[in-house]
Amino acid sequence: MPASPSDTLFKAIADPTRREILRLLKAGPKNAGELAQEFDVTNGAMSHHFNVLKAADLVRAKRDGQQIIYSLNLTVFEDAAMMLAELFRVKKARK
Repeated sequence: MPASPSDTLFKAIADPTRREILRLLKAGPKNAGELAQEFDVTNGAMSHHFNVLKAADLVRAKRDGQQIIYSLNLTVFEDAAMMLAELFRVKKARK
């Protein structure tokens, strides 16, 4: 059975490295090299993290010559926040 969009989202944000990538992108778009220099992992590991974030649609990737520029996709965060709010909404008891 294929993973649901929310499963893909939660898998993506479960990893601390991917959460840090998202935090770094809050300041604005960055290329893959700028992001990679912040971590002590292989290029292959970074590529995997980028692919997981792209699969969850949390980041957008745009090629600029030889570089890939990553930016946040805020729409997914807004949808996730609404989903979580609905999931944990407490209904007031009627008096």
